[in-house]
Amino acid sequence: MEGLQQIQGLVGLVLLTAGAWVLSEDRRARPRLRWILGALLLQVLIALVVVRVPFVWSVIGLANHAVAAVEKATLVGSSYMFGYTGGAPAPFELKPGAAAPVIIAFQILPLIIVYSALAALLWRWGVLSRIVAGLSWALRRTLGVSGVVGLSGGANIFLGVVESPLVVRAYFERMSRSELFAVMTLAMSTISGAILVLYAQTLAKTVPDAVGHMISASLISLPASVLLARLMVPGDGATETSSDETGLTYDSSIDAIVRGTMDGVQLFLAVIGMIIVIFALVTLADLALALAPAVQGEPLTVRRVFGWIFSPLMWTLGVPWDQAPQAGALMGTKTILNEYVAYMDLAALPQGTLDPRSQLIVTYALCGVANLASVGLLVSTIGTLAPSRRAEAASLGMKSWVAGNMASAMTGAVIGLVTRIA
Repeated sequence: MEGLQQIQGLVGLVLLTAGAWVLSEDRRARPRLRWILGALLLQVLIALVVVRVPFVWSVIGLANHAVAAVEKATLVGSSYMFGYTGGAPAPFELKPGAAAPVIIAFQILPLIIVYSALAALLWRWGVLSRIVAGLSWALRRTLGVSGVVGLSGGANIFLGVVESPLVVRAYFERMSRSELFAVMTLAMSTISGAILVLYAQTLAKTVPDAVGHMISASLISLPASVLLARLMVPGDGATETSSDETGLTYDSSIDAIVRGTMDGVQLFLAVIGMIIVIFALVTLADLALALAPAVQGEPLTVRRVFGWIFSPLMWTLGVPWDQAPQAGALMGTKTILNEYVAYMDLAALPQGTLDPRSQLIVTYALCGVANLASVGLLVSTIGTLAPSRRAEAASLGMKSWVAGNMASAMTGAVIGLVTRIA
């Protein structure tokens, strides 16, 4: 059984790579087979080093303590502003055995605002910018990407789909089509630090060391994104970066805190709005599907339909077939609607629905912002920064959505390969 599930993951990697080539704009211009195999091997090596080397995992695991500290500090501010709804002691006596209420909007989502301000401050102080430069150097040395693609890849670990293009804003006018698509795919297949904190907090009781796994997923997704982007939109762009051309800058530490906070507030409100709308749309769709005849004695729902559609994909990533419908429903929710809603659904699954390995595969496969709303955000951001590339970015928008989801799925397959079956 263990060998079969490992083979499933290999099947997924092969099918996703082949699928990217089938969708290529120029199949004859694909990169050399040696480079393709090297990109796949790099993903596996990153997963092995991060997950299997105790020292590395311990270092990444320190992020869990940092997140716990940020969460504790955020609750101080949110409880001051929102009282017991924000985490302060309730002014009334709870029923025996009842837990204190957890209100997502006032206790969990404020993490976005605080982390956004911290990230801006650390960028101003040069901490994040140096880490981004290191990741950029690693991508250039291992995969031979151009400076602008490497810089974008490093930035996407910490910055969101709107903020990360600011880092390479000076290069949009002259980067090649293949580089533009790679930048868009990298933005779609990773999650920012603020969202990482939010998702990890949501999964804290379901997935042990959730923060470490989120960081690991974004790292593995970098070579996956570069591989799929180069297969789907081949090209040899070589736009290099220069320290004289700055993208994301702040005038002072206070400016960084203020602007970071404002950006966080916008994201905070956007997440609230998206969750309200998505839940409403899903409920409306379920009400419409309920008018159709029942299937296997149960009414049709969006979740069941997603499960049927995405079950084969999740099986190729290494999820056992009896768990594939549940995993497929989560992947469908992430792909079409929103990954945060998918993570909330994952956290709400009854214990034992997914075995630990399948749960980990799903966690990694969901770790990316490639949803339909992100396409609009990314295209509009690039169009604002580089009006001359607006039409080209729009033409690549849905293709980057496909590539971003394929990269996240590839990351899920890779973690399944290196995770021991209990």
